[in-house]
Amino acid sequence: MKYISTRGAAPALGFEDVLLTGLARDGGLYLPEKWPELTREEIAGLAGKSYQDVAVRIMRPYVGGEIPDADLAAIITDAYATFRHRVVTPLVQVGPSDWILELFHGPTLAFKDVAMQVLSRLMDRALSRRGRNATIVGATSGDTGGAAIEAFRGRDAIDIFMLFPEGRVSDVQRRQMTTPTEANVHTIAIQGTFDDCQNIVKALFNDLPFRDRLGLAGVNSINWARLMAQIVYYFTSAVALGAPSRTVSYSVPTGNFGDILAGYAAKRMGLPIDRLVIATNVNDILTRMLETGRYESREVAATFSPSMDIQISSNFERLLFELTGRHAERVNSLMRDLTTRGGFALTQGEHGQLKEGFDAERTDEAATLATIRDLEAATGYLADPHTAVAVSAAQRVARRPDVPIITLSTAHPAKFPDAIRRAVGHVPPEPETVTRQRTLPERVTVLPNDVAAVAQFVSSRARAGRG
Repeated sequence: MKYISTRGAAPALGFEDVLLTGLARDGGLYLPEKWPELTREEIAGLAGKSYQDVAVRIMRPYVGGEIPDADLAAIITDAYATFRHRVVTPLVQVGPSDWILELFHGPTLAFKDVAMQVLSRLMDRALSRRGRNATIVGATSGDTGGAAIEAFRGRDAIDIFMLFPEGRVSDVQRRQMTTPTEANVHTIAIQGTFDDCQNIVKALFNDLPFRDRLGLAGVNSINWARLMAQIVYYFTSAVALGAPSRTVSYSVPTGNFGDILAGYAAKRMGLPIDRLVIATNVNDILTRMLETGRYESREVAATFSPSMDIQISSNFERLLFELTGRHAERVNSLMRDLTTRGGFALTQGEHGQLKEGFDAERTDEAATLATIRDLEAATGYLADPHTAVAVSAAQRVARRPDVPIITLSTAHPAKFPDAIRRAVGHVPPEPETVTRQRTLPERVTVLPNDVAAVAQFVSSRARAGRG
C-alpha cells in the first residue's frame, strides 16, 4: 500500500512513513493510492467478531504488510484494554430506526480515544524500530488534545505540544490537557480561535527545516492513521444492524471532517452506506457548501458544541481530491483560492458528486438544547451537545423508511455540564476521572496567535534535534 498527497508534489510513501510524517511535504494530505475493497461475503463474515478482530481485518490492507498481523493485533488489543465498555463502541436504540453509536468509552470520554490509543502505539513501535525521537505538535478544538496527551504522556521518544483556543473549550476538556504532570507534555493556550491554532500547526509543518530538525509528527486527523482507525466502527455498527444485506445511514457531528471522511472511506471499501449526514452547529461552512457549492469561511462563533466551532475543515481537502477525480492541480488551485480569497467554488459536476453521497443539516443553539431535553424526556437518553446536533440532523434529514440511521455520539455528556444543566435542569453523573481532575493543579502556557512565538516555545523544549 502506497499513499499519495492531495497536492501531487510529495513523494508516495508507505504506511509507517505516512504515520510519522502526518502532513505531506507539499502541504497536502495523504490518501491511499487505491482504496482497498471488501466483498459482501467478507463484510458478512465480520458478524459476531470482536471489535478488536474487526479492527485487524479493516486496518490490515492499509498497513500494507509493514506490520505483521500478530503485532497489529497486539497493538489493538492493548489500545482497547483502556476502554470501559467490553464492546468498545456500543449501539443504543432510541427509536424504531434510530440508533446512537457511543464512541466515548475511552480514557478521556471522547471518540478521539478510539483512534488515538492505537495511533500512539503505532508511532511508538515505528520510532523504536528506527531509533528516533519525535515532536508532536497538534491543535485541538476540545477533545483531540486530551485524547492525544493521554495517549502519549510519559513516552520516552516523544514530546507533545498541544495548542487550544484560550477560553473556547469546556473546563473538563481543558483540565484533561492541563493536569498531566509528565515532562514530555506541553499544553499551549492560544489567544485566538481553533482555526488560528490549526493554521499555526500547518505553518510549523510547512517550515521544512524546522520540521526536519525537530522531527515533527502530527496526531490531528491530518494523520491518515487516525482516520484508518475510525473506519472500523462504521463496519462494526453496520454489520450489527444487518449489513451487507441491509443498508444504513449515518449522522455525524462534524467540524474538521475527519470522522465523516472515515465513513466515506468505509463506503469506498464496500460498506453499504446510503447517506452520510454532515451535522453542523451554527459554524456551518460545510452545510453552506452542500447547499451552494461554495466553500467560504466566516467568523467562528462560540457554541455549546465547541469541538465543532471550526470554519476551515482540513479533511475536506481529502474529499475534494476525490470529487475532482484525484486532480492534484485542481486541489492546489482551490486551496490557493481559500488562502488568498477566503473561499472557492466547486464546478457543477463536483458539487453534484458531493450531493450524491452526502446530506447536511445545521442546528442552532436553541435547537441543540431542545434536542437534549426532548431526547431525555422521550427515551431517558442523555446526549452531549455534539451528539444532540447530529440527532437533530438525523430527525430532520430526508430519509428512506427502510434504512436505519446511526448517530455518532462523540463525547460523554459529563464533559459539558453547563450545557446539560441548561437543557435538562441537572448535570450528568460525573465519572471518577473527571472528579479527580478538578482537584489537580493545572499547567499551561498562554501564547499569542503568532507562529514565531509558538515555534520558539517548541524549539526550546523539544528533545528531538538536540546534540
